[in-house]
Formats: sequence, C-alpha cells, structure tokens
Amino acid sequence: MLIGYGRVSKREQILDLQLDAFNALGIEEENIFTDKKSGADFEREGLRDALSHVRKGDTFVVWRLDRLGRTLRELIDFIVDLGNRGVGFKSITEGLDTTTANGMLIFHIFGALAEFEKEIIRQRTRAGLDAARARGRLGGRPKIETQDPKKIAMMKTLYSDMDMPVKEICDTLHISKSTLYRYVKPGKTN
Repeated sequence: MLIGYGRVSKREQILDLQLDAFNALGIEEENIFTDKKSGADFEREGLRDALSHVRKGDTFVVWRLDRLGRTLRELIDFIVDLGNRGVGFKSITEGLDTTTANGMLIFHIFGALAEFEKEIIRQRTRAGLDAARARGRLGGRPKIETQDPKKIAMMKTLYSDMDMPVKEICDTLHISKSTLYRYVKPGKTN
C-alpha cells in the first residue's frame, strides 16, 4: 500500500500540487497525511499519523524530499528507519524509490555523501582547534582566578553579610554561582 505525506510551511500555502501527485499515483485519500508546519520540526502530527499508519511492505511517499526534512542526515536517518521496519520510500520529484535496485543505489550514494560531509566538518573543526592551540588559545570557558585568598575572603564576607544577592556577588566578582558555593557553603557561617 502507498502512504502519502505532504507538507507546506505556512497556513496560507496550499497542498494541491502534492495532493494531485499522490492522486496520480493512485494513493487513496484516507492514506494521505498532511501538515502545515515548518520542516525544521520533525514532531508533526500528520507525519506521526502517517508513520503509525504505515506497515511492513508499504511504501511511504513524499512529493519532494524537502517536504519531509531539511537536512540530508535527517532524511537518511528517516529512510533507514523506514527500511528497518520493512517499509519502502519514494520521492516523486527526485525519482527516488528504495523499493527498486536503482533507488537503493541512489539512496546509498546520498548516505555516503552525508557521511563524507560529516567527516569533512569534523576534520575542519579539529584542524581549527589545533591551529588555535598552536597560537596558545585554548577552548572552553576561561579559568577563573579563585585561588586568590583575597578574592575568596571577599566572597565569604559578601555572602555572610547577606546585604547583597548571590547574583550580584557573582556579577561583581565575575564568578559563577557554582564557584561561589564551592567556597561558601549555604547554611553555614564562615
């Protein structure tokens, strides 16, 4: 059985083009699910309904890949999940059909490209961090000079006086609440 899923991003947009394509494929109206919501959010009611309706041996159909998700990684994960459930996938516009040998080949090429892209990003990030370290810059949050006995004494005094809110103490001394509490235990007098 063919299960159609259509989506538009805005309420004022219409689904007619997608619905016409589903009808041309012979998808019955009760097997077409739609959403009027952004593609960035994978939590969509129509998509959830379509996925609960699809069974092993069915084919999940979209008009175009971008109607399903925004990133190649999301699409690949989604299609792999369908495949693991024994469900085929078809994108009408791109001509991608995982129920055929050619469609599976194209899908695997997409998957390889996504993995390649992810590895390139990882290598660039690593190279950038290495270059920064070579120049003496370290990543992460800057270290706070809390070993200074004067600063610790000031923390304790400001905290025990109870004249200043904790947030103000932290802002004044440029420290986090956790740093303050590390040196000044609440409920104890110092």
